[in-house]
Amino acid sequence: MKRLILTRHAKSSWDDPLTPDHDRPLNERGKAAAADLGQWLASRGYVPDEVLCSDALRTRKTWSGIAPALPGTPVLELKPALYHAGPDVMLAVLRHATGNCVMMIGHNPGIAEFAAKLVAHAPKNAEFARYPTGATLVADFTIDGWDQLGWGMGVADDFIVPREIAA
Repeated sequence: MKRLILTRHAKSSWDDPLTPDHDRPLNERGKAAAADLGQWLASRGYVPDEVLCSDALRTRKTWSGIAPALPGTPVLELKPALYHAGPDVMLAVLRHATGNCVMMIGHNPGIAEFAAKLVAHAPKNAEFARYPTGATLVADFTIDGWDQLGWGMGVADDFIVPREIAA
């Protein structure tokens, strides 16, 4: 069995309109949400052994906010291909993963479509289709290796958005 933790980056800052999209940092709400996500993941035992992360600043900072709450040191791989990737690219990247529990951190609109195509049945959460910032899906796959992954094979175990954690 393989597990995927699929996270959209936390809320980013638009304070400086001259900052290139790739270099936008998290805003204060995003930093708090990333820390909350880390606590939530740890409290449920969702601990990745490999992290595939877009190389954008906001995705890297999302991981930096999550990581301190988790035990161990998962392998972090920055993947430029995940920057604004569509579902097919995300699938191709994930098929090369080696961990048993992989976290992928990316962007919308691709991540929402990727999540919807991966699971056989969407979680019963109205926010799933929108996949707002910080949204996180935990899905399990009955496969021996990620290279066997295909659409509709996942079972959604959990789904959360940061404001549900804070509530």
